[in-house]
Amino acid sequence: MHADSWAIKAKQLGLRSRAVFKLEEILQKTKVLKKGSNIVLDIGSAPGGWSELIKSLSPQAQIFAIDLLEMEPIEEVNFFQEDIANINSIDEIFLLKNKFDLVISDLAPNLSGIRAVDEENIFELNLLTLETASSYLKKDQGYFIMKTFQNSSLKKLRLTMEKSFQLVQTYKPAASKSKSGEIYLYGAKPL
Repeated sequence: MHADSWAIKAKQLGLRSRAVFKLEEILQKTKVLKKGSNIVLDIGSAPGGWSELIKSLSPQAQIFAIDLLEMEPIEEVNFFQEDIANINSIDEIFLLKNKFDLVISDLAPNLSGIRAVDEENIFELNLLTLETASSYLKKDQGYFIMKTFQNSSLKKLRLTMEKSFQLVQTYKPAASKSKSGEIYLYGAKPL
């Protein structure tokens, strides 16, 4: 499917964004959503497509979504407009520390166009997201899916992630624009 056709398909289906197809493909390959109730943390959730997808695939899931940006409400999704750096101050999420089955993140910083600055910002944000996932996931049985970018920090990020998860894999979903440096890291079973 042509890259722009993913956006058209998302619009036709009434989805919030084309990013839904990226997560859907990774979920199909990894089979991390269990039957029954899942507790899911969606970091960088706006506009809400990923939370919406999880809710449709796992109706009994408890979903907690966080983003600096506003997000239109989704029924039965707990949304907090807050910086990820302040996640521990959100009681509803903090009380579930080490209880999440899945942490997903489509978070990305605003890009300046200055390569070195952008790469450093992406890396720092990815590290914060990884640290958050590691502290909120169930030990030995949680899963983590995070967007990052192919750049000079990717190898260092992946090595850092390998210290926190028993399995780390890389995915480039079909719905990702071929020219985009966007890539997804998947971590299984936090150490």
